[in-house]
Amino acid sequence: MKKILVANRGEIAIRVMKTAQKMGIKTVAIYSTIDRHAPHVKFANEAVCIGEAPSNQSYLRGDKIIEVAKQLQVDAIHPGYGFLSENVAFAELCEENNIIFIGPRSKAIKIMGSKLAAKEAVKQYNIPMVPGIDEAVTDIQKAKSVAKEIGFPILIKASAGGGGKGMRIVEKESELESQMQRAISEAKSAFGDGSVFIEKYVTSPRHIEIQIMADSHGNILHFFERECSIQRRHQKVVEEAPSSVLTPELRAKMGEAAIMVAKSCDYLGAGTVEFLLDADHNFYFLEMNTRLQVEHPVSELIADVDLVELQIRVARGEVLTIKQDDLNIHGHALELRVYAEDPLNDFLPSVGHLDVYKLPSGKGIRVDNGFEEGMDIPIYYDPMLAKLITYGKTREEAIQLMIEAIDNYKIEGVKTTLPFGKYVFEHDAFRSGNFDTHFVKKHYAPEVLKQQSEMEAKIAALIALKRYMDDKKLVRLPNS
Repeated sequence: MKKILVANRGEIAIRVMKTAQKMGIKTVAIYSTIDRHAPHVKFANEAVCIGEAPSNQSYLRGDKIIEVAKQLQVDAIHPGYGFLSENVAFAELCEENNIIFIGPRSKAIKIMGSKLAAKEAVKQYNIPMVPGIDEAVTDIQKAKSVAKEIGFPILIKASAGGGGKGMRIVEKESELESQMQRAISEAKSAFGDGSVFIEKYVTSPRHIEIQIMADSHGNILHFFERECSIQRRHQKVVEEAPSSVLTPELRAKMGEAAIMVAKSCDYLGAGTVEFLLDADHNFYFLEMNTRLQVEHPVSELIADVDLVELQIRVARGEVLTIKQDDLNIHGHALELRVYAEDPLNDFLPSVGHLDVYKLPSGKGIRVDNGFEEGMDIPIYYDPMLAKLITYGKTREEAIQLMIEAIDNYKIEGVKTTLPFGKYVFEHDAFRSGNFDTHFVKKHYAPEVLKQQSEMEAKIAALIALKRYMDDKKLVRLPNS
C-alpha cells in the first residue's frame, strides 16, 4: 500500500494522513471549492478538487472519488467518519474497482446499517437486547398492543438512521399515534426509509460503547469501553475512557459481547459496538457503528495503540499481532468535541470567521484539529472545529488538565462548545461519575453558563484594571 486517498475533510482527514505519513504511505486529499485552503489540503502529498461546496456535489460523490483514485493510482481509500464511511454502495464501488476500502466489507455495513437487520444478526449470539419488537411496524393497533406488552414509556426508533432523527419517547398510550406518525415522516425525510420499531425506553441509561478491531484471519480484539453519556440532541459532546462505573467483570462481559457482535456479521477493521447500561448495570445491545468513531482518541490513549495504523495494517491483510491479554487500561482520557455552536442558544450552529484561533498545548493535551486562524466556518458541513483530548494518570488529573486546556484554547469570531465543556467538567454530577444521558436536561441551564461567563469577564476586567493601575504606579515612581 503506497498511496491512500482520504475521502474526508477537517480534523479526521489530517488524523488519518498523519498515521499514513508515519507509515511511509503517500496521501491524496480531496476538497470542495470552499475548502481550497483548508489545512487537510496543504497536509497531503497531492490534492484534487472534487466539486462545489455542498457535500452532495463533492464529498458525497463516490463516483468522482473513485475516478480520482484511479487517475492517481491510489491503492486504498480511507473514508474517515461521516460522509461515505457507512455507505454500502461506495464500499461496493471500491471493491468493484479493486481499490481497498479501509473499513469493513460492504456486507457488514449493510447488516449493521439497519437496526432491525443488526438485531436479527446478533440474536443467535444471546446478546442482551432492550425488550421490544424487532420488526418494522406501521400499524397503530399493533404498535399499541406491543407498547402495552412491554409497558410505557417506550421508544420509537427509525430502523435506518441515527443521530436522534426519527426517534420519539412516548410516555402514554394517548400520545402513541401522533408520535409514531412524526417518527415515520422524520425517518422518511432523513433516511429515505420510514421503517420504525418499538422498544422499552430505559429511563436512566448510560451510553457505553466498546471499540473493536478485527483482522481477516479470524482475530477480534476489544480496546475497552468509552463512556459517551454527555449528549445534546442525542449527539455526543463529551467522551471518556474508561467509564467510571464499570467493574472489571462487567467490562470483560461487555467486551466479549462486542466481539460476538463483530462475529455475527463477519466484521473486518475498526468498529464500535454501542450498549445502553441501565441503573442496575444491566447492558443491552444498541447498534454497531461500522467505522472509526469521532471519539477514538480516548481509546488510543488508554490502550496505547494507534487505531488508524491498525486499520491500515488490517486492510493490507496483516494479522493482528496484539493479543487480548496484552491489552491493559493505562490512565484516563477525556474528549470534548469543540463545535462552532452556541450553547446559550440551544446549540445552534455559529457560522463566522476565526479572528483568533490558538490551540492549547502541553503534556497530556492532544488536539485533533482541522482549522486555522483566519478561516471561515463553512455552513455546508458538520460544525466541529476540533477535538480537545486530555490524558492523566487518574480521572481527576485528566479533568483538571481539561479545564486548564479549555481556558487556554483561544477562539474569537464564533461561539463554541468550550464554555459548555468547562461547565460539564466542573459539575459535581460529572466529577462524581453519577450521571446518565439526561445530564443536559437535568443539570444544564444556559442562564447558569451566561452568569458564569459574565462573572469570568468581570474578574478578567478587574485583573486587567489592577495591572493597569500597578503599571501606572511603576511609571510614576522615578518622578516621585
